[in-house]
Amino acid sequence: MKTRKSGVLAAVSAAAAVAMLLSACGGSSSESKTKVDYVEPSSGIPSSYKGELPTPSATKGYYNQQSRDNVKDGGTLNLAISEIGPNWNYLSTDGNTGYMSNLWQWYQPNLVTAGNDVSGAKISANKDYLTDMKLVSKDPMVVQYDINPKANWNDGKPIDWTAFKATWVAYNGKDQAYNPPSTDGFDSIASVEQGANAKQVIVKYAKPYYPWQLVFTSLVNPEAGDAKTFTSGWVNNPHNEWAAGPYVVSSSSDSQVTFTPNPKWWGNKPKLDKVIYKQMASTAEINAFENGEIDAADDVSTADQVKTVRSVADGTLRMGYSTKTRVMQYNGKSEALKDVNVRKALTQAFDVATYNKVQFKGLNWEAPQPGSELLSPFQKGYENNRPAEGNFNVANAKKTLESAGYKMGSDGYYAKGGKTLEVSFTYFGTDATQQALAGAYQAMMKSAGIKVKIVNQSESKFSKTVSSGDYQVLPMAWQATSALGFVTAGPQLYTSDGASNFTFVGSKEIDAMLKKAGSLSDYDEQTKAANAAEKEALKLYGTIPVSTPPSFVGAKKNLANYGVTLFANPAPEDVGWQK
Repeated sequence: MKTRKSGVLAAVSAAAAVAMLLSACGGSSSESKTKVDYVEPSSGIPSSYKGELPTPSATKGYYNQQSRDNVKDGGTLNLAISEIGPNWNYLSTDGNTGYMSNLWQWYQPNLVTAGNDVSGAKISANKDYLTDMKLVSKDPMVVQYDINPKANWNDGKPIDWTAFKATWVAYNGKDQAYNPPSTDGFDSIASVEQGANAKQVIVKYAKPYYPWQLVFTSLVNPEAGDAKTFTSGWVNNPHNEWAAGPYVVSSSSDSQVTFTPNPKWWGNKPKLDKVIYKQMASTAEINAFENGEIDAADDVSTADQVKTVRSVADGTLRMGYSTKTRVMQYNGKSEALKDVNVRKALTQAFDVATYNKVQFKGLNWEAPQPGSELLSPFQKGYENNRPAEGNFNVANAKKTLESAGYKMGSDGYYAKGGKTLEVSFTYFGTDATQQALAGAYQAMMKSAGIKVKIVNQSESKFSKTVSSGDYQVLPMAWQATSALGFVTAGPQLYTSDGASNFTFVGSKEIDAMLKKAGSLSDYDEQTKAANAAEKEALKLYGTIPVSTPPSFVGAKKNLANYGVTLFANPAPEDVGWQK
């Protein structure tokens, strides 16, 4: 199934610390790993190499990093995407998908740049938008932003302090008419004011928040700052006039989006003449890359797809660690899953190791089930936060249900009050692996006396399904957008009233724990607080971390600054064809 495209990094944003995406078709394996001496070049594995896949570095991106001097002027980049829109506002909950972050990055502001330091230390101002950002006072906490004098919105108005204020108003949680993915960080701000001039912003905090560098990373255009426009004014409309980036959307439909250089852009000239996204099912993407219809394939995940990419004469396989965590979500609002005991039983009946063997077959990768949805296993401070009681054990699953008043029926399924316990499992697309996974899950639950109805939807309905809550059990994934994003990801995913808490379970006590990390300036203390909060959140059995897949990108060998970027975010204007 579709994941977020990994070629252009998602917004480095505290407000959207993770973006939702469909669960990948593959990406890691519980099979034993073969030791390989071959070291993957930064440009990826060429088709001439026929050996076993090597283990990439956990702190390195593989995207053929090239200076602008080594990139040609001109050319077209053709890419695939499974969902275009419908909501083009990535900063809203409805638009906060991996797909939209991919489109957003070409034509909207991104105020910070990041490297691949997994502790997040390499975060700095993007000079195209900010000449400086600095902490000018610790008590009270005050941050100053100096905006590039050349920075303007495409409608001709200057990007100034009012954009920061509009962003704060949309994100601070005071007006329920807005729907931000998270309010964390913004709800700690007391005021946003003009500094020495309109191009200087003074942000005063009511209480300290860290990392403050990741609060303002994208901006709401003041012209589009009212709640109605924020939530619904971007449907099927990318609004070039409210944008400010190296490219503009020259045409868009539900089947194709074309970007061309922005004539009003003040920074380095974009290298490409066109970037074209073609909507297609994930099952068609590999064939399109093999046939030369697209220049990169970001949804390479199964052994057969890897084999296909490695057979393309002018292609490379760019393989690295991803920042994705595949999860299983339980909708706590649905009647069958309101009882925590039912959710716990589902977790205990879920044989994750077998599930991953079905999903990830034939790939030379070893990655056990992760214990966190906030920190990747290769990050400093990572801990296994899954409750031990939730480990796979069918007998325990049955005991959990029986202790909650369920009785086994003659049909082999548990029932309570005369009603059989049945849940639906929703998956998207027509991929054979996903069909097999749905069947495997159904069989696992049947062994524990839980009836499962399989629901299949088209990939294009993913965002609508998630945002509407029209599911019970749902495999999906989260894409971390910053090494420090775990601070905000906790409140985003787990708070009881969080807009991105698609499990709809939580507690006020856990909410308070989730907020603690943002009040701490020390990284080790932040991870300690985040882990403690997640341990409690996972005891509610609303979600289960399932796997941490690697990222595979098939790319033509001379495609520069595109591929597996990890936490780095290469400039969109530097993507192009190597000389």
